[in-house]
Amino acid sequence: MSDMPVPSPPSLWRRVTAAYAKLLEILLAACVGILVVPVTLQIISRYTPFIPSYIWTEEMARFLFVWTIMIGAMVGVREAQHFEVDVWPDLARRSEAAVRILARLGVLALALVFVSAGLEFTRFAWNRTSELADLPLWLIHVAWPLTGATWIVFAGEQIVDEMRVLVGAPR
Repeated sequence: MSDMPVPSPPSLWRRVTAAYAKLLEILLAACVGILVVPVTLQIISRYTPFIPSYIWTEEMARFLFVWTIMIGAMVGVREAQHFEVDVWPDLARRSEAAVRILARLGVLALALVFVSAGLEFTRFAWNRTSELADLPLWLIHVAWPLTGATWIVFAGEQIVDEMRVLVGAPR
């Protein structure tokens, strides 16, 4: 029999955030896939007389691109795939955890800006519609506060993990 400790199952919170991250990955793939349609229509209509030139495709492509970027940023924070610069590459694990906590606090600060400014941005667009597709603009603008709130959740999780390393608690 092995003396290896049996890892405890993830908490409900971790399972919920993992499911949310999986949903974001699916939405990201869907946004990229759907984005191909209006862009393809734009290209074909520009060079052939078979398809009329649709003006709404440009607006739809722009809106999907915004959501693609925002969802990608959410997934990037969750997976810690954003840019990191190794200023001190040879730090001990606990020192590295402290530096990572500082970096995550920077992410949290930016997330708070996204939430507060994004809510105002969304409020401004609440009763407006886009010119060509006649979509409610808040559907596009809500991406900013949602991204900020998601960053808070994911960066908060990472800070908790790094705090455990810092205090020497088991993961």
